Amino acid sequence: SNGRQSMTDQRERVSVSTPSDREFRVERIFAAPRDLVFEVYTDPATIPEWWGRPGDDTTVTEMDVRPGGGFRYVIRRADGSENAFRGTYREVSPPMRIVQSFEWEGMPGHLSIETVTFDDLGDRTRLTSVSLFHSTDERDMWITGGMEVALTQLYARLDAVLARKRS
Repeated sequence: SNGRQSMTDQRERVSVSTPSDREFRVERIFAAPRDLVFEVYTDPATIPEWWGRPGDDTTVTEMDVRPGGGFRYVIRRADGSENAFRGTYREVSPPMRIVQSFEWEGMPGHLSIETVTFDDLGDRTRLTSVSLFHSTDERDMWITGGMEVALTQLYARLDAVLARKRS
């Protein structure tokens, strides 16, 4: 039916904005309850299923979801190249909010602070992620580096994991 199609389109749309000269904000609605979205987002067993681009092989080498705990994901692309990302959890308030540092190991010392909120919309959840960078240049480097496309793909994969867990 047309009604269902338009709901799907609306849900899958990633809203991207730059609220300040050092911030990058991404918002997306998922067709799953907040507890489940938070669980999948913070479970090292499910991270490899959705974190990264299609065709990436993601390995979680560390994931201790508590204040002061850390995470590290290694992504192997189809061409064999590897990228690693890491961070430290600064705040973990299940199932509402996570604040963490985020760093690509290819540029050590250039970390952003991500605040991820999970808004309860009943059987749906609004996930909002705001990344705060050291400078406008660093933020813009991520934007021109394809962050929006990568996040759109990553969230589509997260949606598929959530759909499977709901069925």
